[in-house]
Amino acid sequence: MCLMIMKTSKVNEFRLWGLLLTLGGMLLMILGLAGIVFNWGFVGRILAALFMVIGGLLMLGSMAVYFMAGMLSTSATVIQCPECGKATKLLGRTDRCMFCKTLLSLDPNGEHTSS
Repeated sequence: MCLMIMKTSKVNEFRLWGLLLTLGGMLLMILGLAGIVFNWGFVGRILAALFMVIGGLLMLGSMAVYFMAGMLSTSATVIQCPECGKATKLLGRTDRCMFCKTLLSLDPNGEHTSS
């Protein structure tokens, strides 16, 4: 049961990675400012610049992940979940419900090829 809680739909998984990249980029930029705030001299300025560039790249990466998730979400098949009855998006042949995490399939036999 614990592993089922960790599983989620593919669209939500992309959004999670986008959020983690955003938070990581912001954290790096804030940590980089410590070199200037605590007046570590020339090394502090180098660290601040380096952390700002890396943080900015992570933020751009998150923007790309969010864009990709949005594009995938617009072309996803919308079906009604048999468990919770809510409309959910299905990427590929098998995916999980965005709400109750039930494994869903477009296969007419109902066989799930992946877990």
